[in-house]
Amino acid sequence: MPDIIQLLPDNIANQIAAGEVIQRPASAVKELLENAVDAGATEIRLIIGDAGKALVQVIDNGKGMSETDARMAFERHATSKIRNIEDLFHIKTMGFRGEALASIAAVAQVELKTKTQDADTGTFIEVENSIVKKQEPVAAPGGTSIAMKNLFFNVPARRNFLKSNAAEMRHIIDEFIRVALSFPEIFFSVTSNRQEIFHLEKGTLKQRIVQVFGDNLNAKLVSVQESTDYMNIFGFVGKPEAAKKTRGDQYFFVNNRFIKSAYLNHAVMSAYQQMIPADSFPLYALFIDLDPAQLDINVHPTKQEIKFEDEKIVYAFVHAAVKHALAQFSITPTLDFDLDPAIQQLDAINKPFTEEKKSEAVSSSLYKTFTQKNQAHFIERENKSELKHWKDLYEGPKLETGSRGLAVGNQQERDLDYQQPVVSYKSAPLELLPGIGLLQIHNSYIIASTNRGFILISQQLAHERVLYERYIAASHGKAIASQRSLFPATINLSSQDATLLNDLINDLNELGYLIGPFGKDAFLVEGTPADMQQGNEKSSIENLLEQFKHFSSDIKFSKREKLIRSMAWQHSIKPGTFLSEKEMQTLTEQLFNCAQPNVTANGKPTYIEFNKDYLEQLFGK
Repeated sequence: MPDIIQLLPDNIANQIAAGEVIQRPASAVKELLENAVDAGATEIRLIIGDAGKALVQVIDNGKGMSETDARMAFERHATSKIRNIEDLFHIKTMGFRGEALASIAAVAQVELKTKTQDADTGTFIEVENSIVKKQEPVAAPGGTSIAMKNLFFNVPARRNFLKSNAAEMRHIIDEFIRVALSFPEIFFSVTSNRQEIFHLEKGTLKQRIVQVFGDNLNAKLVSVQESTDYMNIFGFVGKPEAAKKTRGDQYFFVNNRFIKSAYLNHAVMSAYQQMIPADSFPLYALFIDLDPAQLDINVHPTKQEIKFEDEKIVYAFVHAAVKHALAQFSITPTLDFDLDPAIQQLDAINKPFTEEKKSEAVSSSLYKTFTQKNQAHFIERENKSELKHWKDLYEGPKLETGSRGLAVGNQQERDLDYQQPVVSYKSAPLELLPGIGLLQIHNSYIIASTNRGFILISQQLAHERVLYERYIAASHGKAIASQRSLFPATINLSSQDATLLNDLINDLNELGYLIGPFGKDAFLVEGTPADMQQGNEKSSIENLLEQFKHFSSDIKFSKREKLIRSMAWQHSIKPGTFLSEKEMQTLTEQLFNCAQPNVTANGKPTYIEFNKDYLEQLFGK
């Protein structure tokens, strides 16, 4: 048999390697920005054309490169940051693999201009499909300018997989923010299609966070600062009122490198326990400084996932630091015994502590454990006799486990089946009984009598189903009425939210909104859907964008579907809203006129049915 294994040509090998490094324009943005930071730049400018598909250019005032280095930078595995194997485990720079420029040059047309600070002339290199087309001296300022043009021009299939310009621009902004937050001492700017969307002056970390996410956060940030011999942590977390319904504004940096870590995120979330709703997410930008030998960053192509040598220590440290910061700024709830008069009635307060009781307490092992070397956590587990009566107070009387029935007097307990009520579709179709009034309980649920018993309706989920089907109909040509505002509202958004809203404007206008651009990152709301209460347009649109982001990672939904689901949730009647008899009647009728009235689009039940047979079984009939 002839030999069939061959070495791949360099250009094909480079394209395969580029598949790991350059997945979309944002990947190139990340690599080029990190190289600029490593070059010691104090000013970095990012220029984008056609959401990065036509142009990604990074200009810096760093140390630049010599003619030989400029040519070598496009070779695979060429780097100035690794000399021996030990260096791989003490990484202190952002980029180090030596594949960034080689990968970019394999799938784009690249132009490089660079000059060292003390050189008279610079170097210009033009590379296309890994082949150097031109190299010549050029007049240039100190630093480096790299322009990546026509991404994936030689791989049309990869280009076809790119998303819309708005979606790709959001990814670019995400990568830019991660680098900009890491280095507040560096000036950054972003220009897209000749319009500047970020202009971040040098400053402190807090100033950079406010520049990126908006002035409204200035009073909602809490400083985190803890130091030990093993590691340091610093940064900011948001106060509970700054929590959002999506986890977008959450950033972890280890040695100034952005990372993703569900493990450390859990440490922060647990610090906020019982301070924010379960479905809300706090804002944070936390920086961990750790000896590079204690972690491995070379475990993922994008370097966003790392491994700690002892992740339990890091988890405990992050949790304690955030908890301490929140407590220090009087955000966590405090106990004030003076406010509870019941405390004053306890025997420990009213009755004297006699010598007999004192000697009894001092002789207990529990007292000795707490006082010995001040080690309160060395509580003995073997002897529980002294604590058993305390336990009884909280456990209450024990019930027999053989029965789940109720005992009344000497009546024998009955075995009742407490399973969740299930609708039997073999019985008569469910119908509301006319002429019988509806009852609202807790301003959240509606009880309605039916021919089979009664149903308990969730007013929010029912309204969500009604709105969802209404918006679906609107997306198929049945327009939703709009009401024009007497005084149009102006909304100022962060750059990333403004980019998202620009992408959604046409769809929102079809669904009853009247929104148009009104300057940089600003929009004018001239009208809203007819059934939406006016006066809270700003918060409504901000919450709508947050809810839309909640669906952004779910690829099974189209953009229109995500928007419709977000609007249905945002505009639905929330728990705690009082409804009149007529409003309850209208909502109930609208629900049962839906094509699928029993569940929301997300699969949650809009009502639970209690049939007559089940009710009689409960009472032993």
